[in-house]
Amino acid sequence: MKNKLLFIVNVDWFFISHRLIIAEEAMKKGFEVIVACEDTGISNEITSKGIKFIDFPFSRSGINPISELSTLFKFYKIYNEIKPDIVHHITLKPVIYGTLISRLLKVKGVVNAVSGLGYNFTADRKGLVQKIMIRLLRIGFKRNNLTIIFQNENDKKAFLDLNIISDNNSIVKIKGSGVDLVKYPKSSLPSFDLIKVLFPARMLWDKGVNELKAASEILKEKYENRIQILLSGMADDGNKAGVPHTYLEDWQDGKYVNWIGYQKEMLPIFQDSHIVVLPSYREGMPKSLIEACAIGRAVVTTDAVGCRECVDEGINGLKVPVYSTVELAGAIEKLILNHELIQEMGENSRKKAEQEFDVKNVIYKHMEIYNSFRY
Repeated sequence: MKNKLLFIVNVDWFFISHRLIIAEEAMKKGFEVIVACEDTGISNEITSKGIKFIDFPFSRSGINPISELSTLFKFYKIYNEIKPDIVHHITLKPVIYGTLISRLLKVKGVVNAVSGLGYNFTADRKGLVQKIMIRLLRIGFKRNNLTIIFQNENDKKAFLDLNIISDNNSIVKIKGSGVDLVKYPKSSLPSFDLIKVLFPARMLWDKGVNELKAASEILKEKYENRIQILLSGMADDGNKAGVPHTYLEDWQDGKYVNWIGYQKEMLPIFQDSHIVVLPSYREGMPKSLIEACAIGRAVVTTDAVGCRECVDEGINGLKVPVYSTVELAGAIEKLILNHELIQEMGENSRKKAEQEFDVKNVIYKHMEIYNSFRY
């Protein structure tokens, strides 16, 4: 009989972009794979692979006690009906609730992917919600057969410092979800007639949207006709840190700043860019920067958790302080004025991707974890 592997994640598009390739490999290795998340209209891309799909919408950032108890019961119902052998929780709320229910129902193996600590742990936020989250994590993690996947050392240290990790837990470090180096090949740079600075992320304040806007205004007087700021990502209304449509519409003019929204196929967008920028406050390991490295682009990002691991300073990109605007504008300007540096950093980005971000290694490590729970 096949072992059942259940993935719990927020939304279908995130699973498709970050974990689908792992689920496909698990099926090849003999697992029955089930995915439970919100169906935003593209779940057919999951079911077409032979994966069972359960529409499981829940608030990513809700804190209403009655609503959250209802969500917890929904987790219980799904786990009790499916009776999985292994559950892979992705993002913080599934990690918190799913681990509690897995312990209650004695699910054999639990995999918790910690890709950052979320909204309540950014900008030095403290409060009752954070205390409750930490308490629930400590309870859920107190069990055997639980593996935690960290994408960076800072998140690992945070969990250790908060006494969340139990002595019985296993810890594995995997740098992000990886990138298919064949699908994302090293790509030549487009013409420098118009230098395109790409911001490939959801439109969230925590991604540094406000800082990029300020930097773009600093650069505008000198470079309005020489560069284009390209915003590629959706406005995430379901997120507390979501940037309003009105803010983005007021900022963009379709020429100097162009917001193109969510793009299903990002490869051509990356290929048409010269510089990739992500002034985020905190990440697990941003897939956008990993993909930027793969195709060979210079990167400008912050010296923040998760972001800093994607850039070797002065080698494949530049790092600026979190929340900075003048420094961010200066880093972008340094590249604008040096086409050879853009080229050189792009070459080094590809080398870094080949050495550190190959999805083949990511898949192999996940299969090792899943197989450790098989019977």
